[in-house]
Amino acid sequence: MPDSLPSSPYSRIILKLSGESFAPAGERGISMAEVVHIAKQTVRAAQQGVEIGIVIGGGNILRGAQFTAGASSIQEATGHYMGMLATVINGLALQDALESLGAQTRLMTAIKMDGVAEPYIRRRAKRHLEKGRIVIFAAGTGAPFVTTDTAAAQKALELECDILMKATRVDGVYSEDPEKNPHAVLYDHLTYNQVREKNLRVMDSTAIAHCMEHDLPILVFNYRNDGNIERAVRGDSIGTRVTSAAPTPA
Repeated sequence: MPDSLPSSPYSRIILKLSGESFAPAGERGISMAEVVHIAKQTVRAAQQGVEIGIVIGGGNILRGAQFTAGASSIQEATGHYMGMLATVINGLALQDALESLGAQTRLMTAIKMDGVAEPYIRRRAKRHLEKGRIVIFAAGTGAPFVTTDTAAAQKALELECDILMKATRVDGVYSEDPEKNPHAVLYDHLTYNQVREKNLRVMDSTAIAHCMEHDLPILVFNYRNDGNIERAVRGDSIGTRVTSAAPTPA
């Protein structure tokens, strides 16, 4: 790594990407322009010396929850498995985008599918990260009724990451949905308890509980601004940081 590149205060991170980040706002499917935009930022972030694992969603293709309403003939658990497979499709797209930029990658899945990816094995995943490979984790936890947010928290804890970074369409955590209320307040810092008390949409409650129990910091930031993934990895003050205690005043 060239000496001119900045270094990261983190040794290892999990980056959580929603499936919606793979499609233009309000659209479905995969836009490779969007995927490459994320891949370029991720490769530049990895050049700062941090080990990066990525947990990916599948909402741009299919959400298991869409089968729970009405008189769907698909069982809810089946819908969740279908959603897990959507995350694998996204993982394959991201893997090729990263490798087209010269990155070394591995795609690991919680559901065994040897033809397209490695099965997730914790020790093997850690070894890939130690070798500088960007590791993409797909298929959530491999179990239904568990979100990819929770999968990201679990992976961050299993792999002894320093922080869980959630990339979103907005600049961080707001008091209300900023896309609906332009006067919503952006928080710079929150505690886990404040997230719970205010019922803020950071991650699902199970993911927050995991992070709170193990004191794993969360950073929520806007990936759409080019360079923000690198800034987040560099430790710049962007987005909203969630920790166990409020920051000490300077």
